[in-house]
Amino acid sequence: MVRIGRMASPPATPEFSLTRRDLIAALGAAALCPTLPATVSAQGRTAVALQAKPDRISLRPDGPGPGGPETPVWSLGGSDLRFKRGEVLDVTFGNDLPVAAALDCRGLDGIAAAEPLASRVLLAAGGKDSFQLPLRHAGTFLCEPLFADGGTAPARPRPLIVTGTSPVAVDRDEVLLIEEWRLRPDGSAIPAGNDPKDSTQIHTINGKTSYDISAPANARLRLRFINGSQRSVLAVKLENLDVRVMAIDGQPAEPFPARNGALVLAPGSRTDVFVDAAGPAGTSFAILLHDGKQARPVGKLAVSNDPPVRPAPFPPAPPLPGNDMPAQLDLKSAARFELTLGTPTEWFRPADFKPSAAPAFQAKAGRSVVLALTNRGAIASVFHLHGHHFRLLDRLDDGWKPFWLDTLAIEPGQTQRIAFLAEYPGRYLIEQVATDWAAPRLVRWYSVQ
Repeated sequence: MVRIGRMASPPATPEFSLTRRDLIAALGAAALCPTLPATVSAQGRTAVALQAKPDRISLRPDGPGPGGPETPVWSLGGSDLRFKRGEVLDVTFGNDLPVAAALDCRGLDGIAAAEPLASRVLLAAGGKDSFQLPLRHAGTFLCEPLFADGGTAPARPRPLIVTGTSPVAVDRDEVLLIEEWRLRPDGSAIPAGNDPKDSTQIHTINGKTSYDISAPANARLRLRFINGSQRSVLAVKLENLDVRVMAIDGQPAEPFPARNGALVLAPGSRTDVFVDAAGPAGTSFAILLHDGKQARPVGKLAVSNDPPVRPAPFPPAPPLPGNDMPAQLDLKSAARFELTLGTPTEWFRPADFKPSAAPAFQAKAGRSVVLALTNRGAIASVFHLHGHHFRLLDRLDDGWKPFWLDTLAIEPGQTQRIAFLAEYPGRYLIEQVATDWAAPRLVRWYSVQ
């Protein structure tokens, strides 16, 4: 379980005690409980232009004042992408970077025609590609460029928010994109997949090293936390607040309270929570971030001087509207496969991936699939399934946790079993990456026929 001590008020240094192993274990513990895009909508179809391009961000204490330095990065543009469930996006993706790239949209199920590497080739510098993204589910998703090679600058992901057709009773809906940076002494940033020697670790929320939220008393906020870090499992704590988990990896969950207000997020994973701005004007709640080595404050939620939005906070929220996910999984007749993580054997770097390679597994459409994921590496490894969401199974395969996932961190020497319904025919990627900044991103593919 996550071990979180009480903080003095105000804290000199946050007491938020975790180790790397605690972070991975806490993932299982949780289970127990814009310039761009240019958009034109017509009849449920929306044209979206996304460009992978050079960008800059202020990360150093001496920026970004007059003449202050900024750090070169790569990005897909600025603000969150927001659309409605049921829309179909006509995407034009352009690559203005010096390395080959493809668009990877994390969490969008069943879009085989848009699948990077398996269906869409990596675009050379200056290339363009067009495809459709039907938004069949509401939730919090993530778009990022996938590269043949690591490149010379880190790439920023871009949140994709799909709202449902039914209203949700919140006063504010805000994304908190957490990113991790490794800065050299000269202020340049080291891309993931490279040795971070002699670098300084920095975290940002929405591009800022300190991020504050202000809301009137008794306002209900939906906070969509995204771990945009490329390699690190992170814990986020909202000090002295009741935090109610509502969705994980883009899919609604049976609501449950986050233990001591803390969330644990694997790289690329997303957790939506509801919190109420409780207390008199001027009350503030620290937002703490823990990377397995130390905790640090990265912002706060403050009760503003505006009049309360209602006399008292809302009662506990009911579950979010569903996304028509499978009600049951037939584990008795499921197709079963074993996958080894933590080693490069049979896995490929994106630059070496060939669609002609043998699939990791093949399943018939409409059949349940159980994967046994064993981490043979020396450190935790993160597994990501494209195309389908999965259930994390109990140890005896006699049930599953009450939420869906698309990403899972697995401790060294451990085996976790997951299950999903092979709903969508096509070819899809699977990914693994060790929780080490220098570790390569590795891919394979699977088929649903």
